[in-house]
This record gives sequence, structure tokens and C-alpha cells, in this order.
Amino acid sequence: MNVELRDPNVVMKLSRLGSFHQSKLSFLRSFLNEFKDWDYKRDLFELNEKGYGTAVYSFKKKNRVYSLICFANELDESERSDRVIATKWDAAFTLHDGVPTKQDIERLRNEVPKQEFGRLSFKELTLSRANKSVRVFNHVVENLSEGKQPDKNLLNSVGYLYRTTAVYGSGKFGLADRFRIKDREEIYGPFRLEMMLVYLVRQFTFDQVNHVAKTKNPKKAVKLDENICKSLGIGNSTGLGMAPFIVNHPTLLNNWISAREIALKKIREIKKVSKKDQNIFLECLKKSIKNITSWNTESEYQINKIKSLLEDLNRLILFLDQNFDFDQDYAFNELYSHLEKKYCEECIEYVVSMMMEPYDDIVSSLIKGMSSEEENYFNIPTDRTVEELRKIIENKYPDILDIDFSKDENNLNFWFISKNKEEPRLANRFDEMGAELEQPLAIARDIKRLYEVLLETNNNWTIAKFLSTNNELRHVIRRAFIVEKFPYSEIQDNTIGKTIIPIDMLRLKLSFFGALKFDPRSDKWLRICMFQGAPLPEQLKNYDEYWVYN
Repeated sequence: MNVELRDPNVVMKLSRLGSFHQSKLSFLRSFLNEFKDWDYKRDLFELNEKGYGTAVYSFKKKNRVYSLICFANELDESERSDRVIATKWDAAFTLHDGVPTKQDIERLRNEVPKQEFGRLSFKELTLSRANKSVRVFNHVVENLSEGKQPDKNLLNSVGYLYRTTAVYGSGKFGLADRFRIKDREEIYGPFRLEMMLVYLVRQFTFDQVNHVAKTKNPKKAVKLDENICKSLGIGNSTGLGMAPFIVNHPTLLNNWISAREIALKKIREIKKVSKKDQNIFLECLKKSIKNITSWNTESEYQINKIKSLLEDLNRLILFLDQNFDFDQDYAFNELYSHLEKKYCEECIEYVVSMMMEPYDDIVSSLIKGMSSEEENYFNIPTDRTVEELRKIIENKYPDILDIDFSKDENNLNFWFISKNKEEPRLANRFDEMGAELEQPLAIARDIKRLYEVLLETNNNWTIAKFLSTNNELRHVIRRAFIVEKFPYSEIQDNTIGKTIIPIDMLRLKLSFFGALKFDPRSDKWLRICMFQGAPLPEQLKNYDEYWVYN
């Protein structure tokens, strides 16, 4: 049986992309799987009684070592900000390539806390900073110092002791350029070093809070319970700054989505689903209800999505228990067909993620293909013809061509970079000034514009000749030739229309990162928690890979 890959014009709609959830393909989970056999160690821990100082953590295997260097600094409450424009944080971190010398640590002590204003070397791979949840951190210290465990309800409502405000890599601020490390097999998966940094930062937060409590009351203090540690992650507030990423990295986006779609295709093509695989799928599906019901959000939009998801999942579980035969041929294909007919997009994509759980062999082989040498695909084939380009657009952007951009509702918004916040923002074109500063993120509109010009151009012209008089369309010409080869590289929706929900773009990226819970604070930013529920470093060599559903 041959199952067709899902149509990009269905999958790449924002409402569908904004319904994606974490899976075995997610970078967080693939990182844990890759580094579970590495030796973890806390190499240095020199903090004063208030928890300020330096710490170093490492992963080692054979001759390869990655070291997280932590600098915890005293921060006045008036200086604490999660904005990109902040200049001071409770802690700053860098992931160092190898074992840092004393000279390295001293050098970095002067640079890492400065973040964007500091300068790193090729020995450093990633850079980050984080702030405490002061209320939670102090609550934990007070209780531990008195020999008690903290209030679980309070901790569960927040989910973390610290929240990161940025994680940088790939050559920024002097960090190692990707070409130096891209051939290392252990980091073939995307954002693997960034995931390592966040994971080790999580452990630092536990060690720091235990240390402060111990120094406050050495005779009475207890350590934070291991199960409570596991229930905590690292927080993050993600705004519109993340949205341009998925527009500006089309081949990377394609490879993420393509891996997911190929996994689904291969699973639907399995003729006989073993009892073991049936049980893994059903157990994960049923356990996941607990995770969904534990989401904390005040967003009416998200509350409605959770409600719909729960209703559909409970209905689906009842159907599977009472009316579905997993012993039939191509059971997962039958299940998927049933989902598309009867359930909401959120539920469909949730179950697609769940279908992957029994199939390490399918998923593992796809993860290594989720990176992209993007620069290899940005050349425009100038010898191709106008007719060829026009046909590509007709085949690859059919729904985009139906949008009427002369209507204000379809041209309502524009993307820009805020001078004060130094972050991407979305504004109303007809109510606010600054449209002349618009960023090139309205791909649907620009594709439509390109198509209309092509219709008025000689079919036999080469792209080189066309560009000589239409150079302002170069960026979408490039994208059209990319989507010809990479069908999942383009959002098949209008990113400037009246109905856009920007957090759909954020949800997409965060699902691949491995975020478990989404807490929108508006339609433009949301809170997440990374590694919540994940095994601790000492547990990695023998951990439950289905921890996300426990």
C-alpha cells in the first residue's frame, strides 16, 4: 500500500500549523535520546551564601566534551527585565567547546554577562541569559531552609525557577560559526546545542536553590525533592520575534515538516500493527489527557482550543476502545482517515504526534535530515523561463492566487522591527504609521504580485532578463524556485491579513522545539516551559522515553 504525503496546501495553512504538538521528532526529545549515554558531571560550583558566583557542568563522551559555564550575579529588582533590550540578568550562560581553563573562565566572566555587548570566541557555541521567578525561587528557599518541601500547587502553576530571555548560536557575537561543528554526528539534529544549554541551565537552577537554602540554615535545610525537580522546567516568553524565523528559513522549515509528514506516511503504510505498538500508542494517548488538563492559561482562545481538544480526544478514546479494530490491515491509515472526517485540526495533529511514539526506527532515521545547508538553495536559476516560473506558482500556490489583495482586509497588517524593543512587531497598515519600514514577510502578497507581472511578460524571457526590470521581486522568485523542490517550505496563508493569529506561527516552531504546554498571553505572545517533566541528568542513562505523558 502506498500512501500519498499530505498536500502542502492543507498542512501549511496557519490554523493547521498552529495545531502542531511535540513529538519524538522534537529537538528537546531527540537531544535527550542522543546524549543519554554521555557522562554528566558538575565540574565547578563556586557560589557564595546568596547564590552568586560560577558553576560549570559538562557532558563527555570519548574525547568530546561540552561544558556549560554559569555566571550568577546579584541583580536589583529595578534592573530585572525579560525584554531583549535588557542589559542585566540574574544569570548568564555559555556552552563551551571542551574543558574550559581558568583563563577561559576569567575571560568569559568579563564577557558572558554582557551578552550582546560582550564578545565570545570560536570556543563558545551558544549564549543565553535567564531571570528568576523571584516569588517561586524565594518560596522554595524559605521552605527548604526550614526543612520542608515547597507548595506543589504554586510550583505547578508557574512551572519553573528561572526563565530564559534569549538563546543564541551560529556565529552571533563571536560564537563559533556552524561550519566548524556541523559535521559532528551527535549534533546533526537542529538546535541540539541550544537544547543542551537549556537542559543544563535547568539543573543549575536546582543546585542554586539547594545551595542558598543550605547556607541559610545549614542544620535544618533539605534538598528539593527529586520528583519536584522533574516537574519543573525552564520558562520562556516567546513573542513575534520568532515568527520571521520560519519565513526566513524555507528549506529548514521544509525539512522539519517533511520529516513529520514522511513519518506519518510510513506509519500509515504499516500493514500489521503489533500488539506492543498498539499498547504504546493507546497508553500514551490516554496518559496525555493528564498533561492537557494541567495546562494553566487565562487565554480564552487557548481555553477553547483545549476544550475542543479534550472533547475530541475523549470521544476518540471511546471510539478506539469500543469500535476500532487495531488488528485490521493498515490500522493507522484507517484511524487517520477517520480523524480527518470527524475531528478538529488540533486533535488530528495531536494524534499524528502520538502515532510516532512506538516507532523509534522510523523517527530516528528522519531526525538527521531535519537540518539544512540553506545557502546551497538560494541561487536563482536565471536560465529558466518566465513560463516555467508561472507554472510553478500556479502549481505550488493555488490558494494564494485566489486572495484579493486589493481588499483592505487582506492587506491590513505590516511587519516591522520596533526601534524601542528591537523586536519584530505587527501593526495595522491603515491606523498606524511606518508601513514604509515593512519587513519582507508578506510572501503571499508578493507571490501574487509576481504572478500578475508574469502574466504580462513574454513567456520565453529568461529569469535573468525578467530580473533586469523586476529586481524588487527577486526575493519571491527565489522562494518560488525553492518551493518547487521543497514543497513544505512555504506557509500557504496570508501573513498580513485581518484574520491572522500570529501565535500560530510561534506554536509551530515551539512544537518542534518540544514545548509541552502553551499559554498565550495575547494573539502575539505566549509562555512555555521547556523540559518540564524531563529526567534529571543523573537519570539519563536509564530514563523513560515516554516521560512527556507521565
